[in-house]
Amino acid sequence: MFWERFYNLCVACGTKPNPVAKTIGISSGVISKWKNTGSLPNGETLIKIADYLDCSVDYLLGRTDN
Repeated sequence: MFWERFYNLCVACGTKPNPVAKTIGISSGVISKWKNTGSLPNGETLIKIADYLDCSVDYLLGRTDN
C-alpha cells in the first residue's frame, strides 16, 4: 500500500520517487528496498515524505483515503 501511494503521489506532483528521496535526504537504495520488499520507512522519514508531498502519514500508510 505505501509504495503505490508514494509512487502515485510523486507522479501526481510531476516527479518520481528518486528525486523526492534525494531532496529529503534518502538514498535510492532505500527507495528500492521499499519498492522491492514492501518495507516501510521509519516515522521520521514518513513525516518528511508527507510534508514534501502535502499529504498525511495516515494516507501514505493506507489508514485513510483523504
